[in-house]
Amino acid sequence: MEIIETTQALNDLCAALEGDEFVTVDTEFMREHTYWPELCLLQIAGRDHEAIIDPLAADMDLRTFFDLMANETVIKVFHAARQDVEIIHHLGCIIPKPLFDTQIAAMVCGFGDQVGYEALVKRLAGGEVDKSSRFTDWSHRPLTKKQLAYALSDVTHLRVVYAKLKSQLDRSGREPWLDEEMAILTSPETYAVAPDNAWQRIKFRARKKKQVGVLMAVAAWREREAQTRNVPRNRVIKDDALVELAIQQPSDPGAMKKLRALPRGYANSNITDELLNAVRTGLQIDPAKIPDVENGKPNQPEGTSAAAEVLKLALKIIAEREGIAPKLIANSADIEKIAAGQFKNVPAMQGWRRRVFGDIALEIKEGHMALGLQHKQAAIIPLAEALSKLKAAE
Repeated sequence: MEIIETTQALNDLCAALEGDEFVTVDTEFMREHTYWPELCLLQIAGRDHEAIIDPLAADMDLRTFFDLMANETVIKVFHAARQDVEIIHHLGCIIPKPLFDTQIAAMVCGFGDQVGYEALVKRLAGGEVDKSSRFTDWSHRPLTKKQLAYALSDVTHLRVVYAKLKSQLDRSGREPWLDEEMAILTSPETYAVAPDNAWQRIKFRARKKKQVGVLMAVAAWREREAQTRNVPRNRVIKDDALVELAIQQPSDPGAMKKLRALPRGYANSNITDELLNAVRTGLQIDPAKIPDVENGKPNQPEGTSAAAEVLKLALKIIAEREGIAPKLIANSADIEKIAAGQFKNVPAMQGWRRRVFGDIALEIKEGHMALGLQHKQAAIIPLAEALSKLKAAE
């Protein structure tokens, strides 16, 4: 097992790997005490090399690793790549390209929703992954041989998994589907953290638009503060305190002191002025720019819930027919938006998803298609055909 602990050793490794067709990559990180993930370990394997890189080593400059990640002649293979790419993008200001995510590829190939690495290794590589080191504190040094072996196995088995999935994709003709997914994963917009959208992750039963406006402003303030200080959001201020600020809308330090959810001492700190400014900002937001919400979700037209249930069944039928994971085609949020007639920026209404499911969903909504049974199995049938069969049965 090769452990890379110096910049020169890393440079030599990357020089050896840059001629390979692909490399498999994984990261180990910690983020319990920080906003941005702390990179603790890098694992990489090519045709003839496999190594663990210690980014916490005293003499370690990762520039040649980032250069390799940006080398478009080498395919970068990850499993469940989102967080790994986020870390590389944050530290190196680059996004690995070209990219191949074996979890998404497996879903395209019909292995189920968000199939785990261990399951793929067992089914495609005939290997076993020792899970006992999964919850390691990867920032601790020294790491044991068992922990390092576990970390390295995340990229060694991945070589076989990649080859098998690539072969299946070539035979299925669905490689363009995967290309669309990789375009999303390699887009900088995917990793952009927008403080103005931070309020959407907070559970909140809003009664008035002004409350929503204040929540939008104070949540954006917290997000920026957490990023600047590199601490978890709740270390700055907890969700329930943001909700109380949105409801009570304090206008001065005296009112701030009366808020039960606000930490003691906040009313007498510099944060008071910042929060009061955020509250005022929220109150000044144009109501037309504040979404109508109920229980933290946008209000939906009447009948949306029933329509969504019909579309969920249609999705299940299509997914079984195509041999693909339903969640890869559309999630619950997509279904609800389609049912409500809200198609803008809905992934299920774009690209290959629209061809497979979105257009049929619209046909069902417009009454041109029906759900029924054909040969004792659930099916989506043109309405005219369904009515003809019904008349014939009479």
